[in-house]
Amino acid sequence: MEPLPPSPPSPLPAEPRPVRGPLLKKLCGDEGLFALGVSVARVVQLADSEDQGTQSLAYYVLADVALTQKILRLANTPTYRTASSSAVTTISRAISLLGFDNVKTTALAMLLVDTLSNSKHAQSVRVELEAALCASLVGRELARMSAYQGAEEASIGALFKNIGPLVIASQEHERFREIATLMATGQHTQAQASQMILGSTYDTLSAAILHEWKIPDVIVRSLSALAPGRQKPALNRQEWMRQVVSFSIDAARIMARKLHPFDSVEGQALQQRYGVALNLDTDKIAQLFDTVSGDMACLLDSMHLGPQQEVAEESAEGLPDVLLLATMDAGIGEPDGAHPSGKPFHARDLLLAGVQEVTQMRAAGRSKVNEVIQTVLETLYRSMGFRFATVCLKDVRSGQYRARIAFGEKHAVRQVGFAFPLLPQNDLFHLAMENDADLMIADASAPKIRDLLPRWHRELLPDARSFIVLPLVVQGVQLGLFYADRVQPAPEGVPPDETSLIRALKGQVLVALTPG
Repeated sequence: MEPLPPSPPSPLPAEPRPVRGPLLKKLCGDEGLFALGVSVARVVQLADSEDQGTQSLAYYVLADVALTQKILRLANTPTYRTASSSAVTTISRAISLLGFDNVKTTALAMLLVDTLSNSKHAQSVRVELEAALCASLVGRELARMSAYQGAEEASIGALFKNIGPLVIASQEHERFREIATLMATGQHTQAQASQMILGSTYDTLSAAILHEWKIPDVIVRSLSALAPGRQKPALNRQEWMRQVVSFSIDAARIMARKLHPFDSVEGQALQQRYGVALNLDTDKIAQLFDTVSGDMACLLDSMHLGPQQEVAEESAEGLPDVLLLATMDAGIGEPDGAHPSGKPFHARDLLLAGVQEVTQMRAAGRSKVNEVIQTVLETLYRSMGFRFATVCLKDVRSGQYRARIAFGEKHAVRQVGFAFPLLPQNDLFHLAMENDADLMIADASAPKIRDLLPRWHRELLPDARSFIVLPLVVQGVQLGLFYADRVQPAPEGVPPDETSLIRALKGQVLVALTPG
């Protein structure tokens, strides 16, 4: 059965309202949408590389507590977490499990939801948001089937295909309602109705918004409308992306109406329009709908839109008395409760999950040193509620210990400045490594502690009021240390069970660093 041809163009009003320019200026000048555009551009530009891409994406996600929780919630849904796996507690593991591109597009989707879902016109916005989210999932599935490099950009294009109507529904709802009313009569296509009310089509407005946000042209061009009728196989990647983006939003609209491709005129028309071009017969489309429906339920749920391991004790002999008292063995635990330092209520549970995650990661053969170190550092950072956390390793060429990976507030700037000489000094960091002693400094403002802090630390982190130092010493060789701090003192200390788990995490890194 041939799909119904589009309705003939309706005559435009005598004086169409030329609002696209002023409207675009108003929309992009909105503080919330401007911030959204900056964030979207930053995530889109993250390039996937062996180490740096994953680190950069992890840094971005971890900087937003709400986004971190949503990504972890998604990673722990049945769709992604196998029955035999332990809980996913780190963003590094979530990226490994979900895939870089999946997390990247999901982060973009969550930015849209967080910015626009609280609109006073919640119902209209929710419809457009769900269409955007569903379209991105459809685009992701088609990208998986593609032989084109960079195919995942189609998923990003699909996510933003309806950014025009989504923003209008949020910011200019009266115009959104007028366009919907014109379309409901059956006399106007969406392009015609939006042109009449806004002075430009929704597609043109969407492209203009993404252009203002400085999104790459290859993604912006993928939003362009296709010619009517049956599509032919694409001759190049750009044409294929346009077809995928258009198919994705059309499929999302059908799925939103709970229509099945076998049983609806719309579903059959979808297959006839795109089937040849995208190599999709009705069975493949039906399977695609089933897969995306399950993934959509998990995604909406993650956004709240849908329905002890013993470790040998370390010797602290040779430390000054003030550092001997600061060893983590001296920590006395308190019952669960809110710590003013920022330490989570369930630090022990988070640490335990992190130990299990790293152990499983190494057992599965994914034991690259960088991956192990990053996962352990992230576990310490999140589990203990630190403000800044880094791992500092020996750099023989520069004659320094230098920070290699960092998480938290101003991590990039602080990582550059976190360096100190290899030559032994009578300061807290060298003493900790020389004695291989794990330290928990509960109050860094204490005079005797301040006397042992090197000048570079006092200048780089003047507001650090509590911190930990975990030396990395293998067979007597000092390789570096973990460091993490807070801006509040931590009188609660580190109880023995948490100490054992922290040392278990460090032990995994030591094994990874041990030659042979």
